[in-house]
Amino acid sequence: MLNSRQRAQLRGIANSLNATFQVGKSGIVPNMVSQISDALEMHELVKVHVLENSPLEVREACREMAEATGADPVQVIGRKFIIYRRSEENPQIVLVK
Repeated sequence: MLNSRQRAQLRGIANSLNATFQVGKSGIVPNMVSQISDALEMHELVKVHVLENSPLEVREACREMAEATGADPVQVIGRKFIIYRRSEENPQIVLVK
């Protein structure tokens, strides 16, 4: 579980990231969960855009994706959300205590 200082640190890092995935009219599908899980293992921090035609609200999509991938939600802002999961093989981000 992330504390507020760690969330702030991750928000700062994610500020320059582009959304690499989109949740569309199909919602969250198993293939997307697998791809995002792989991206989390590689980059640790992923930004996702929830399209207008998605059946899920942004907070709901964030919660479901975080649960499905074992990640921690970092931020929900507008139609985007950010999730974080520490890489098991190649940790890159050193979190503050």
